[in-house]
Amino acid sequence: MNTAVSRIRRWVGKVIDVLFFICCLCLLFLTLHVFVIVPFKVPSNSMRPTLLPGDYIWVEKCSAGARLFDVNAALDREEVHIHRLPGWRKFGRNDVVVFNFPYQPTYGDSIVFDIMKYYVKRIVAIPGDTLRIENGYYRIGGQAGLSTGYLPAQEQIAALPDSGVMGIVTGTFPWRHELKWNIKQFGPLHIPARGESVRMDSIAWMLYQRLIEYEQHCRPTIDGQGHVWLGDSLIDEYCFRKNYYFVAGDNAYNSQDSRYWGMLPEEFIVGRVWRIWKSVEPSSDEIRWNRILKKIE
Repeated sequence: MNTAVSRIRRWVGKVIDVLFFICCLCLLFLTLHVFVIVPFKVPSNSMRPTLLPGDYIWVEKCSAGARLFDVNAALDREEVHIHRLPGWRKFGRNDVVVFNFPYQPTYGDSIVFDIMKYYVKRIVAIPGDTLRIENGYYRIGGQAGLSTGYLPAQEQIAALPDSGVMGIVTGTFPWRHELKWNIKQFGPLHIPARGESVRMDSIAWMLYQRLIEYEQHCRPTIDGQGHVWLGDSLIDEYCFRKNYYFVAGDNAYNSQDSRYWGMLPEEFIVGRVWRIWKSVEPSSDEIRWNRILKKIE
């Protein structure tokens, strides 16, 4: 009898040990997923050739700080406060990042956090930059910005005729005929940084009205004399509370990016794409071995 009880106890002890080990693994996986690294699958051609459909990528969160927010509230489409933990670096030009797509037409073309909708693009301009596109090439602060963005994509746009090509959308953010901006000639567009102020005139209203609405929960309006109003208050300048970025796809002909929808709030960025950990050809399910563990530049 004692032998049988001892066996049962040993068996129960082993089961408890196994369950404890499984719980530790799950906790470790959850910790890594939330704070360190998370996998994503690339679904589209917008970052070709850097990323291809069927690439599985690791996105590291910790260097620029992982995000903390109420997941249940985000799933219920409620307003969420996103807190970013401290990191040892900031997002920089040419970083390839995964982010929650910020502009939802179903919400009146406002900035809305959608936890289920992710994009991957390359950062072209960071907070505080003034961006121009001159003959298809990115320029930062009036300098020859050939070091920012994916150069072959810019060369493709530069080679387009000014009249455009069928199938390629040439109009751009903020979609105002007064500015006459297009994918070859664009800007200047100042990318706001936290604490920066801009003078509010008719052009600033065109460029920043959605950002101000996102921060203030009230979209500014403009009257016939060119005065900008926020609710009942006349505003001559506005001080931004958040950092923003300008992002673009490496496949310049087929990328819905900041050229078309505007600036990206920093808290929408999940993290920086680090490596491709697996790559599968969608049409054949064959492994693309030459892309395994490829580092993203």
